[in-house]
Amino acid sequence: MSRNALVLIVVALAVGLMLYTGSRMQSSSAGPSTPARLSGKEVRGLDAPDFELQRLDGTTLKLSSLRGKAVVLNFWATWCGPCKIEMPWLTEFHKQYGPQGVEVIGIAMDDDTGKVAEFVKEVGATYTILLGTEAVGDAYGGVQFLPATFYIDRQGKVVDRVFGLVSRSEIEDNIKLALGPGAAAAAPAAKSHEHHAPEMHPAPSSTPSSAPEPKK
Repeated sequence: MSRNALVLIVVALAVGLMLYTGSRMQSSSAGPSTPARLSGKEVRGLDAPDFELQRLDGTTLKLSSLRGKAVVLNFWATWCGPCKIEMPWLTEFHKQYGPQGVEVIGIAMDDDTGKVAEFVKEVGATYTILLGTEAVGDAYGGVQFLPATFYIDRQGKVVDRVFGLVSRSEIEDNIKLALGPGAAAAAPAAKSHEHHAPEMHPAPSSTPSSAPEPKK
């Protein structure tokens, strides 16, 4: 073998080693992957994206701090008619299933904090209300329609996702699903009369739309 051929082989091996080492270093220095994002038609069984949002009183809550509890994560807004219908139901379920480990969290997708606080007082919601951000909305698939509710089990996995207003009994069934098979039957709360969503108003272009009420 000629000297020139040997030199070329050595150079090729050196370049290959440098490229391999560089790619490994770039991969290891890239850091953790971007936060999980729920997208697509099927989200059941996926980890619920973690977040930290502000309460109305200025304190913050991190979703992962609720691990071990079943979570009802409800995206809503003050202009959403169906949201106003289901919020009293969520308040009842929070009282009814709270002792079993259910945490109801309402994420307000409004820009006006004062308006949110006034609305919460008006409807009598006693569960935790957080001030939503576009980033959190995006992490949960964009929440194009409101209300949008995610049911999360004690391990932080999504067990169901529902868009729009559904019956009170369906909400309760999903809460039991999030609690798991060992959940005891809670004492029934006072039954609410069936409601129909009011006529929908077009949402501002920068906010999600109200989801139409499903057919009965």
